[in-house]
This record gives sequence, structure tokens and C-alpha cells, in this order.
Amino acid sequence: MKKLFTTMLLLSLCLPGALLAATEKKSPLAAWQADFNPKTAEYTYILSNVSHPVIEGVAVGYAIRDQVWKKSDGRLYVDFRPLSQMGGEKDVLAKLKLGAIQGMMISSVAAANVSDLLGIVNLPFVVDTFDKLDTFRNTQETWKPFANGALRQGLIVADITGYGPYGWATTTPVKTIDDAQQTNFRIAQAPVNTDIYKAWKLKFTVMPWPDVAQALQTGVITGLDHTAIVCNITKKFTIAKSFTELNYAQGLFVHLVNKRWLQRLPQDLQDILLGVIAEESKKSRAATRVQHQEQIKKAKESGVKFITLSDSDIATLKKMAEPVLQKWRAKIGPEYLETVRKTLGRQELVQ
Repeated sequence: MKKLFTTMLLLSLCLPGALLAATEKKSPLAAWQADFNPKTAEYTYILSNVSHPVIEGVAVGYAIRDQVWKKSDGRLYVDFRPLSQMGGEKDVLAKLKLGAIQGMMISSVAAANVSDLLGIVNLPFVVDTFDKLDTFRNTQETWKPFANGALRQGLIVADITGYGPYGWATTTPVKTIDDAQQTNFRIAQAPVNTDIYKAWKLKFTVMPWPDVAQALQTGVITGLDHTAIVCNITKKFTIAKSFTELNYAQGLFVHLVNKRWLQRLPQDLQDILLGVIAEESKKSRAATRVQHQEQIKKAKESGVKFITLSDSDIATLKKMAEPVLQKWRAKIGPEYLETVRKTLGRQELVQ
């Protein structure tokens, strides 16, 4: 009994340490831990995102954290919370408006829920390539209205990062529009996407992201409207072995900041925060181009078949989607939408 008691005592002392070590080893964010003590900061900026920082457009949150800490001499700490630590996008947006948190990198598909004007980046075949995205961001006539597009909600658009061009991951190859009509696509809970799929006369299901994997496995859905980066990283290609490179929009994260909180910061910290966000977001957009090609290469090596629709089918989809642009023209503002389309149209001619 004495030996048994001794053994049990040793186990009770060792087990918590072993469990802690196992927990730390399994932490999905262990590689991004800060190498400084944030408790000494005078100000904290809580920044939320729903996705994993293995995606370049998400990892930018940690780059912003480290650079702001360095440039502010530790006065301002960016407390980045990816992987839905603060909740889903709708809940986090409510917290952001109230000032319970200070920043949010919201997905472009959900951005139209903040302001109709922000929906412009998710319209079909408008901001649909990496080059057009850069032109959109770097041209004042197209960027400034977007940056001010959520002011009525008390929010500032600080910048944008991405997760690649949208296409169709499917369990059966989609080579034509006729093939697409036989597919049930999962789309995001977003107003622009719903309008697009109705205009294309395609079958779709609005579904929360956590339910997608099981829905694909059981055949509830047979297609997924998303990007190659996300589909490969999140293992959706293990079920949906085909990807049609539709490239009708860029997947983006729109960096929103609570205006009231920002204006209460000392001016030098405001300048540092916004400056770093701009610098690191630009780097992230460049890194996303590279990651897009890398993930396609990895997916092909694992047996995923990549497909391109014919020019005539793309032309048909553009024509069918035109009523969507006209509907959102009134919501976004006719002059602004026209400016964006003309500006990016010139970019398309250059390409």
C-alpha cells in the first residue's frame, strides 16, 4: 500500500506537467507567440480574425503586432486573435462597433453586411485579379471611398489583405456551365454571393464554414465556392478533387478599426498603427500571390485537377451577372462603381 501510495503521489505531481506540455505542443498558434512581454504596454489594440495564420492574409496580424511594438517602443500592443477566438464574424462585428474590441479583419464576403459600399470588392468580375486588386488599392479615386465606406458605422477601413481568387472546388469535375448546373454549391452567408448565384441560375446552399467538411463528405453539397489557398490548406481537396478556376473575385480580409478608439490614441501612436498596417498589408498582398501558386502546385501534386472554363462560358457568366452589378450600383453609388469599373477595365487592357 505504501508503494502504491508513493506511485500515485508521483503521478499526481507529474501528470499536470505532462498534460500542460501536451497542450502547448498541440497549440495551433505556438509558432506565432510574441517574444516580448505585452503587459508593459500603455495601450492595447485587440484585432480579431476567423481564419488560421498559415494563410498569408491572416498572418499579417502577427507582423503588425511585432512592428507596432517595435516602432512604438512597447507603448502599443496589438493583441491579435485569429481562429475565431473572439467569436464568429457577426458577433465580432457587433463587439467592434461597441468598442469592446478595437479591430477586425473581416472577410470580403461579409463586408457588405457592414456597408453596401464595401460589397464592391465581392461583385463578379470587378476586382477579380491580383493586378486589379493592387490598382484598386493604390488609386485614390478607387481606394478613398472604400476606406471611408464604413464611417457611418463608426469604423475606418485601414487596409486589405487576401486569400486568393475564388473558384469552384467540386466532387465531380465542372468543365462547363452545364456541369455547374448539376452541382449544389456551398456559398457564404453574404448578400452579394446570394445575388450572384441566383443570377447564374445555379443551385446553392448557404452554410456556415464549420459545416462544410461533413456536408461535402455526405454529399449534401457537391461544390464549394472558395479559393484554392483555403481549399488546400483546410484539406477540402481531400474530398473535392477538382477545382474550376473561375476567378470572378478576390478573397479579401478588410481591416476595420473602431474610429472612436483610434482617435483617443495619442497622435504618434495613431500614425504608427495605421502606417504599419499599410506597410505590412502591402507585403502580405505580395506574399498571397506567391502562396496562391504554391498551394496550386501542392494541390496538383496531390492529385487535384484544375480546370478552366471556355472563354464563351466566362462571357456568358459575365452577361448573366450584369443585373447583379446594376442592383448593387444603386446601393454602392453609380458614380463610384463606374469609376472602379473604368479604372480596373484599363488595367485589364494592360494585362
